[in-house]
Amino acid sequence: MNLPAAHIERIKDLGYTEPEARFLYIVAVFSGYFTLGQFCLFTQSSFGKRSSSFAQKLLKNGHATMRDYMRRGLIFHLFSRTIYGAIEKDNLRNRKRHSLDFIRTRLVLLDFVLANQELAYFETEQDKVDFFCKKLGVSKDFLPAKLYQGASAGPPAVRYFVDKFPLFVAHPVPGVPPVVTFSYVDAGMEGPSSFASHLAAYQGLFRQLDSFHFVYIATKNAYFRPAEQRFRSLVQGPPEADPSSEVLRYFGIRRKWENDEYIIPVTRDLEFLKEGRRRFCGERFEMFYQRWRSGEIEEGKLRAELSETKPYRAVSFSTFLVESHECSLAADPRGGDRDVREVRDTCRHGSGQSDGDAKL
Repeated sequence: MNLPAAHIERIKDLGYTEPEARFLYIVAVFSGYFTLGQFCLFTQSSFGKRSSSFAQKLLKNGHATMRDYMRRGLIFHLFSRTIYGAIEKDNLRNRKRHSLDFIRTRLVLLDFVLANQELAYFETEQDKVDFFCKKLGVSKDFLPAKLYQGASAGPPAVRYFVDKFPLFVAHPVPGVPPVVTFSYVDAGMEGPSSFASHLAAYQGLFRQLDSFHFVYIATKNAYFRPAEQRFRSLVQGPPEADPSSEVLRYFGIRRKWENDEYIIPVTRDLEFLKEGRRRFCGERFEMFYQRWRSGEIEEGKLRAELSETKPYRAVSFSTFLVESHECSLAADPRGGDRDVREVRDTCRHGSGQSDGDAKL
């Protein structure tokens, strides 16, 4: 992770030390929420004066709020526009208030980032869009997107990669060229259907890539095997799968549509036509379609050529266990630490809330 020196200096100018400024930058970009345990992990320190001083500084400056988290410890929300503005990211939604389920997921996500600081993450939505569209030549139509209706009567805004799970380029296997790596964070609050929905949102993009890696981040080993089975079923599929039948079905539906043969639209066919245009796009499939449509190539020969020219897709899956998560919530491991009580008192007697934001 290459933290911009100018942004770190701006945070330091607000009264924070170098390690504190670096930690706050990471929190602002990836999570918005953190625990003192995570701060201690980052600074390789123990609970005590250093962590207490850092917490009190945040609260007195009005840069964060604090609350109890399910009686397990303290969590902090870095919300201040002053901090986010210093790193030119004051539009990040991490500043906003969120549900406890969301907070838990962000804490697990932050644990992963802190444990993998050597990775080169795409930090913002625009960074991700630029990588896929400008560098890899993928159309925006294939990116995972969501529409948001603004307060005005104007058109809804399109946002990409709204899950904000870690996305980076890395070497999943030693000796293999780096590949783009997607991820999913399972904090134990969602069911299997959430992962399936996440994969469905990314299917269009996955199909545009010749190779990619996927890492499943979770707090329990028990989550890994079902997740891998679902991934292989929905994304990878059988390695020997032959797409020729689906390509020919797409060609047939497309020809009927272009010839205006549908008197009454068949929903199932139209849905497959739309999906086929996403899956079987590009010069190679267009060439096959025109040759097939004109009668230049018969079905048997087309199947053979599709099988011979089937692109190789190197798709891999791995898991990452976040073991430190529950420990990071234990902000008072000795059951009565004086420094933690001082932090609580600071919050109770006024945190210096600023920037017009509501408390967490």
